[in-house]
Amino acid sequence: MDARPGTYALLLRARSGGRIQIGRCGSLAVRPGWYVYIGSAFGPGGLRVRLRHHCRVSERPHWHIDYLRRATAPELVWYSHDPQHREHSWAESVGRLGSAQVPLPGFGASDCNCRSHLFFFPHPPRLAVFRRRVRAAVPDHARIASATLADAGTLESG
Repeated sequence: MDARPGTYALLLRARSGGRIQIGRCGSLAVRPGWYVYIGSAFGPGGLRVRLRHHCRVSERPHWHIDYLRRATAPELVWYSHDPQHREHSWAESVGRLGSAQVPLPGFGASDCNCRSHLFFFPHPPRLAVFRRRVRAAVPDHARIASATLADAGTLESG
């Protein structure tokens, strides 16, 4: 993965439950399972810099996802270097995947009208199904790739 801008879906795993405060967004009951957070990175450093940030636990949380990182571990990222801002269509597509649940309305969506940019799944969602949903909604969408997130914030293409 390089420093170009793009849209991403961060797949985080919670191995245990608990309750955490997500800034002013509210309290989230974390359950064991998978959380998918949709975001975009169109600033300096693009996807590489943003995802490295998400791989670390923030001492001073800035985004909603920074709070959730205290209770979850990032394992995978689906991403695209599509030049268009696609996070809203991605959030809609993820929300329509089989067992998707919105654990906290408004999470990651302070600056838009989406219900949420965070979704919970008891089991990891499938990339192939997600790709089909996105392509159905946005036929000219650029390639969607996948990468594992290794320790210390390094990214390995997969």
